[in-house]
Amino acid sequence: MAAAAITVLIWTSFILIARASADPARGGQLTPLDMAYCRIVGAALILLPWGAYLVRRDRAGGTASASWLGVSPLSRRVTVAVGFFGGLLYALLAYGGFAYAPALHASVLMPGSLPLWTALLAAWLLRDHITPGRAVGLGLIVLGDLLVGGLSLLRAFDGGQVWLGDLLFMSAALCWATYSVLARHHGLDAVRATIAVTTLAAVTYVPVYSVLALTGMVQAHVFTAPLREILFQALFQGWGSVVISGITFTQMIRYFGPVRSTMITALVPGLSAIGAVLVLNEPLHWNLVAGLVLVTSGILFGVRATRLTASPMKVTANFQTGVSI
Repeated sequence: MAAAAITVLIWTSFILIARASADPARGGQLTPLDMAYCRIVGAALILLPWGAYLVRRDRAGGTASASWLGVSPLSRRVTVAVGFFGGLLYALLAYGGFAYAPALHASVLMPGSLPLWTALLAAWLLRDHITPGRAVGLGLIVLGDLLVGGLSLLRAFDGGQVWLGDLLFMSAALCWATYSVLARHHGLDAVRATIAVTTLAAVTYVPVYSVLALTGMVQAHVFTAPLREILFQALFQGWGSVVISGITFTQMIRYFGPVRSTMITALVPGLSAIGAVLVLNEPLHWNLVAGLVLVTSGILFGVRATRLTASPMKVTANFQTGVSI
């Protein structure tokens, strides 16, 4: 129960804190690229030494498997694939979306569209069968996303940029869904996959962005913002969103099982939407309420359909890597 509470709390806080920090109108000093930098560096401080330890332990025990750079406990090919979608591109798209669209939109579009993209990719790449019940749930999710993102797209001709943030949120969910399907396809261990995801971003994005920021080739505040803000983002985005929530979600899966765990994480869209209204004073329009209800109903309906039709082993494969922040 503690693991479930921590997971929901971190996932909900991620949406609210990222919006408050990346929104220029709220006085946020860090750019989306800065936020991604803090996330990667914070996670790397823990996960890279952890990965090096696992690689050395495997070699010393005579169970050495493929590794990359002596840090990632997975092969170079797998590390690059899962790291690109689940680490680097996901972070850039998600934080970019918070610079344009409110947290209410992220509440619906990111956790809401994730089951949709995952199901479609699994059906295409893994030949996973979409049952009629799951199809109904996915249809509700599509309707909810259209109510939120579709209306903001129609307002694009008025000069608004919210639609751009919505598009980035949907793309970020697609990236994480791709990572989820790849992790399922390769049967990856949760800890080793998380280390591999961070390894690629740490050895590519961090040095390149550091040079670009220090030379003034990109607009960056990561080296000029107050130290307490940098440390807070590194701790929460890196340690919290990447490391701690990854461990607590895995523990929740082990205890409650994948179906009940997914039902619990379906609380995130609603809680983050309430938080956006109460904490960030964002307006709650009718289309957001309707979209939130449809998306949450779609997630719960799809989970119920999976529980009634799938075997326990298949359900575990479907949900262990299906949802994260």
